[in-house]
Amino acid sequence: MEKPWHKFYDESVPKHIDYPAIPVHELLKRSAQKHPDRVALIYGAPLGSRYLAKKITYRELDNLVSRFAAGLQKLGVKKGDRVAIYLPNCPQYIIAYYGAARAGAVIVPCNPLYVARELEHQVNDSGAETLIALTAFYGNVKQVRANTPLKRVIVTNVKEYFPGLLRTLFTLAKEKKEGHALSIEGEKDTYWFQDVLAGAPALQPVDIKPSDTLCLLYTGGTTGVPKGAELSNSNLLANALQTAAWFKAQEAGETVLTALPLFHSYGMTTCMNFAMATAASMILIPNPRDYHGIMLAIKNFQPTVFPGVPTMYVAFNNFPNVQSYGVNSIRACISGAAGLPVEVQEKFQQLTGGKLVEGYGLSEASPVTHANPIYGQNKVGTIGIPFPDTDARIVDLETGTKELPVGEVGELAVRGPQVMKGYWNKPDETAMVLRNGWLYTGDMARMDADGYFQIVDRKKDMIITGGYNVYPRDVEEVLYEHPKIKEAVVAGVPDEYRGEMVKAYVVLKEGETATEEEIIEFCRTRLAKYKVPRAVEFRKELPKTMVGKILRRLLVEEEKRKLAQKQQQG
Repeated sequence: MEKPWHKFYDESVPKHIDYPAIPVHELLKRSAQKHPDRVALIYGAPLGSRYLAKKITYRELDNLVSRFAAGLQKLGVKKGDRVAIYLPNCPQYIIAYYGAARAGAVIVPCNPLYVARELEHQVNDSGAETLIALTAFYGNVKQVRANTPLKRVIVTNVKEYFPGLLRTLFTLAKEKKEGHALSIEGEKDTYWFQDVLAGAPALQPVDIKPSDTLCLLYTGGTTGVPKGAELSNSNLLANALQTAAWFKAQEAGETVLTALPLFHSYGMTTCMNFAMATAASMILIPNPRDYHGIMLAIKNFQPTVFPGVPTMYVAFNNFPNVQSYGVNSIRACISGAAGLPVEVQEKFQQLTGGKLVEGYGLSEASPVTHANPIYGQNKVGTIGIPFPDTDARIVDLETGTKELPVGEVGELAVRGPQVMKGYWNKPDETAMVLRNGWLYTGDMARMDADGYFQIVDRKKDMIITGGYNVYPRDVEEVLYEHPKIKEAVVAGVPDEYRGEMVKAYVVLKEGETATEEEIIEFCRTRLAKYKVPRAVEFRKELPKTMVGKILRRLLVEEEKRKLAQKQQQG
């Protein structure tokens, strides 16, 4: 059945893709066979005004992955066993990911910012018996190990794949100071990453089907309780190839700036699996907030593709002398994880000459389901149209079965080859979001006559003030138009009279000053009265996830604590 958005597909972005019936790790093997000397990984760090990096080819990477898979088998890892990866962006992450996949294991990516309690929950819920960790994180592992099913731990140092000079300088200046120095002598069932590689026997073949689970991606989902989205090989392979088609990727011709963390579904698909599918070179950025390092990496290695989140593009736009870093190599970017303000999009495109479009996804869909066409019609303020082989509709909130007409706001539901199998060991939660083949996203949206979708907001983020519905994004778009504002977020905070009140949290550009009344007056001329913030709080920075998504929830919790203290004091 033809959909309204189908008319925007062209020959190089097809309505349908023929997905090979192979597991995800075969994407790497195919690229290594066709382009063995192509650089797969670029990894290093800034040193003054230079960026020192080691390069690893596809031939070398494929060999390392097979050796690591064999090393895992030697340690007792079998098909279906869960292997947790507790690492930042580094070559070891990619070797561990595809090595575990090649051994038939189920990968459990862990956020490097996790404290011990969070790590313990994820290891226990997933049943992981193997964990690969950075030396600097080993303290957290030791703290929880006895309370988990962990049988073996593999540790690695961030410097292991640094170029020689950088490795020496890191050892001298940072290793002990930052907690990377570690002895595992006497630690039972604890192994060095390089020893696992060095002692690997021949890899034993494993029968891995496309339908087999590859990854458990932990997400708050639509209910806020962390649970593992169970993604199969075919889910993740489909989304990588959909992304490649959308970017119009040139095989063995792209370089991906990988600042998005690889433990997150967004970085995993649009950077890592996309790169393996197209024999692209990946510039690995361990710290996504090291903007000096990011800019030097751009200058040195000329990325063509830069998937990111709005806060990354805000920092890019405001970086001093940004155009002196050769940013015109960037040709295509998809922004996700949060709404992309129009002002941010337009300035980025002016600076680079490339295309920055807004997309949309969620971990339960591997994650990307929508994006604006990079070289087709880009409707600013929308998430664009569904990816190839992906369908979407807007349904009513009461029943979830009634499809709403063009222009009406309801819940966005999607279906396609990238949609998860379900939540790991949580049939009730799965039944809530997977219904009759559709994934219910929990996001409020509308569709226009052309089939372009617009996210209005999360259902749970909608502010109800004095009986009126206010969607934070409407207000945030206006705040980003203010010439003094660098970053902004809007939340509904408790109000004794209205139930909730619209409050804005603002970070000003460097050197700027402003008053609360100035910001409120700016909004009054551009918004309906009930949408205008009643309070503005200026901050030096906003709380963010490691991906760079602003944590509105933490701000609301902070306001609730303040109100409770006030009420206690009478």
